[in-house]
Amino acid sequence: METWFAATSTHSFNPFSLNHMLALVIAGAGIIVLVSAKERLREKKQLFQWLRWSLLSILFISEFSYHYWAITNGVWSFSGRMPLHLCGVASIAAMIGLLTMRPLWIQLSFYIGIVPAILALITPELPFDYQHFRFWKFFVHHTAIPWACLFLALCRPDAITLRSVFSVYTLLLAYAALIGFWVNPSIDSNYLYLMQRPTTTSPLDFFGDGIWYYINLCLTALLLFLGQYLLFRKFFKSP
Repeated sequence: METWFAATSTHSFNPFSLNHMLALVIAGAGIIVLVSAKERLREKKQLFQWLRWSLLSILFISEFSYHYWAITNGVWSFSGRMPLHLCGVASIAAMIGLLTMRPLWIQLSFYIGIVPAILALITPELPFDYQHFRFWKFFVHHTAIPWACLFLALCRPDAITLRSVFSVYTLLLAYAALIGFWVNPSIDSNYLYLMQRPTTTSPLDFFGDGIWYYINLCLTALLLFLGQYLLFRKFFKSP
């Protein structure tokens, strides 16, 4: 147990290993199940409530256990461990959404939670393999985030509107400005990867350098939001 919950591990994570692929299959299967059960989620209150509180519990335990691990091992820092990346913000928004079922939190989690979490699952910035706590926390947490965000949207499809695309996008730009111009320079952090790209291979490698990096980030976010809205309206939204 000490080794599993220690600060480091000798077992390094290998991208697209069997363990990684199994985690991706589980995440994908959960999304398929949610989509297939979208009508039952709205009709069967017991199923809705069971999934609602189960997803909330997983998100909360994942977030809490990560900070507990970092603090007990003396590696916690505000500049590197706060949930200020998109996945962390989406996790918090989804938890509030699951508690309140209010449109704003459902919209926030839907637009900023699904794609970033899936990309994180495909290209994880993860040091250790399944023999370490960090592996399990990462994949459980980043699997639960898109599940919860999609669950909320499927249960409240009326919340996903064209107007919500631009309202959430505006909030995201304001948040990115706060992180980029104040938080990151103040504490020497790299939240939202606005100071530099991730150390692992990711789609951000194709976004260029300098001002073009930020322009491409902004344009891509808007296109993704619009694409998500159009796909959701076509396949999932009630007439």
